[in-house]
This record gives sequence, structure tokens and C-alpha cells, in this order.
Amino acid sequence: MIVNRVCQAATVLAAALALTACGGDTVVKVEQSTQISKGWELKDLQKALDAGAINRDEFERIKQKLLKRTN
Repeated sequence: MIVNRVCQAATVLAAALALTACGGDTVVKVEQSTQISKGWELKDLQKALDAGAINRDEFERIKQKLLKRTN
């Protein structure tokens, strides 16, 4: 899920910043991709439907938008 990846990135960044403060002139470069595949998004969308967070109409509308995207 997007939220999990953002939380992971924030945790890594916070740890890197904390370590940088301890190491003096130490330079830490953190890079992470947050691109998620359509497959994962469809799985998350299905989970939202199954959990009752969205209804069938919302599911179909979002799914169609997702499938029309080029990436």
C-alpha cells in the first residue's frame, strides 16, 4: 500500500538524519522509488471493496481509470 511505502521511506530518512548528526561530516544519501504497479493498486482496490470501504460503483469507476493509465 502507498501509505506503507511512504512510512518506510520516512523511517529510513529519519534514521539517516539521526545517524548523520552522530557522525560529524558523514554523508548519507537515501533513494527509494515509490512507484507502484497497476497490479498492486488493483489488489488494494479489491481489498477496499472487500472491507466495505468503497462500494461496487466506486470500485468499477476507479478500476477503469486505473486500467486506462499508460504506466
